[in-house]
Amino acid sequence: MKETNQTGMTVFHFRPFSKFREVQMLIFVAFLIMYLVSISGNVSISLIIWTTRSLHTPMYFFLANLAALEICYSSTIAPLTLATILSTEKNLISLPGCGTQMFFFIFLGSTDCILLAIMAYDRFVAICHPLHYTLIMSWQLCVQLALGSLVLGLTLAMPLTVLIFQLPFCSSKEISLFYCDVLPVLRLACADTRVHEATLFVVSITVLTIPFLLITLSYVFIVAAILKIRSAEGRHKAFSTCSSHLTVVLLQYGCGSLIYLCPSSSYSPQRGQVVSVVYTFITPVLNPLIYSLRNRELKDALKRAVRFLLPQTP
Repeated sequence: MKETNQTGMTVFHFRPFSKFREVQMLIFVAFLIMYLVSISGNVSISLIIWTTRSLHTPMYFFLANLAALEICYSSTIAPLTLATILSTEKNLISLPGCGTQMFFFIFLGSTDCILLAIMAYDRFVAICHPLHYTLIMSWQLCVQLALGSLVLGLTLAMPLTVLIFQLPFCSSKEISLFYCDVLPVLRLACADTRVHEATLFVVSITVLTIPFLLITLSYVFIVAAILKIRSAEGRHKAFSTCSSHLTVVLLQYGCGSLIYLCPSSSYSPQRGQVVSVVYTFITPVLNPLIYSLRNRELKDALKRAVRFLLPQTP
């Protein structure tokens, strides 16, 4: 298959995981299972929260939004990656197609990180100001915060994507990853990319560093408030509502920081490949498992749904 069509359109192709067909097929099966588990887990969480009245609270509203984001985020990467792995030839992606994938990756990933910071604020209000929780976290504010995360993610993703795809690209069109990420695409440009790298750094600070500092500050106050609770049961309950969120935060921000907060000159395609697999395939699988296993109310609602769906034995 040729790498450019007869009209001279710029196209890219992705670097295969392995030169061996058997290894490629094993990777395909593993990625397919993770993608299906991720989609089914996040869809289940969204439906359970939507249909269970006792879960119609701000905390679960944000969790349902997070699950919906994870569905879209996974679907931005996984289907094309699976098709590329399965193909016996180079699977080409056009310049507009690559730009579209990069835009949705940045948009949904940024929104995801911002939403995690909003969820930390929700836990801060619930634990540090329980008597004023319903007054502060009104449904109007919850909707505004959720929409605000989407608008901010869109505002960050659009200019960065447009800026990158105005660059001229060299003859080498192999992206050293399995999707159109910013740094691998920038490395293919035949122009000075310092402005683009600076813009990426500003976006990374906005999406990763500032929200993480706000989350850390929220948890400082949360831990201080929990330690003042006299009963062990009360402390355990308060910690349990935060532990799942904190676990997801560490996974999401840890992986993102390894790629986007390091100097671009130190970017390693091999490290980028491994870390990208974690936050595009493994993390979306772990998120619903973490929340469903560590959250008693959600776990009870899932059990009731399973008992309702499964045929009753006499």
